[in-house]
Amino acid sequence: MQGSRHVQRLTFAAGAVSSGGRVLPEEVAVALSFNGTTQAVMMATPHDLIDFAYGFAMTEGIAQADEVDTVEVVELANGLDVQVWLHPQAEARLTQRRRTMAGPVGCGLCGIDSLDEALRKVRVVPKSAFTMTPVQVMQAVSALPGAQPLHDATRAVHAAGFWSAGLLAVREDVGRHNALDKLAGHLIRQPPMAGAVVLTSRVSIDMVQKVAALGAPVLIAVSAPTVHAVTLADEAGITLIALAKADRFEVFTHSDRLIPETAHVA
Repeated sequence: MQGSRHVQRLTFAAGAVSSGGRVLPEEVAVALSFNGTTQAVMMATPHDLIDFAYGFAMTEGIAQADEVDTVEVVELANGLDVQVWLHPQAEARLTQRRRTMAGPVGCGLCGIDSLDEALRKVRVVPKSAFTMTPVQVMQAVSALPGAQPLHDATRAVHAAGFWSAGLLAVREDVGRHNALDKLAGHLIRQPPMAGAVVLTSRVSIDMVQKVAALGAPVLIAVSAPTVHAVTLADEAGITLIALAKADRFEVFTHSDRLIPETAHVA
């Protein structure tokens, strides 16, 4: 299934009307099924769905990468079913989640059945020697637009990237949570590495929860955070940088990971 499609449209500009086409992103129903039971149905871009399955399982507390046996994407008449089979030890967590939801792309907490779960505590990110200079922060933000081919074609998707001495991976989706889950699913199947998650979206509490589950020490976003997101990032030991542009940014938590340009960067 394609991630984008060419559609016809009319353009009204400068008092004139012209016809032509535009490439738009696909948005399809993607079911995430674990051990034969559907846990979530998300509207998503049908790219990198294996990454999506691994990332969703990890960031939602269902299973770690080494607890996943197999992942298969099955195309159905009305969408895609991503079928994930887990080790037995993940079964209890799977039952506890009790999430069967139809989630719009803008919602990261749809279907959660308790306030405690929505505002769940997160683990503190592991200690590391990872630091960044201000120039590197701005380089990370500047590098992200050049690694978004679907956005270039459609102007209608979010991206999540991972930066560590360079931009190492990027995933795109119509949903900001989906893009982050896809990135997480890719990263947890690679050798462990400390670095910064870079987002094209705003920072809400659920985005911080996912970054904390991934264990990334730095979160950089082009838009602003919510108050609760700042509080949670502080509790989780995450350096939260937001409103980041090519020439400026604001640091809200754990600024000690930012070091002078002349200092050594680990």
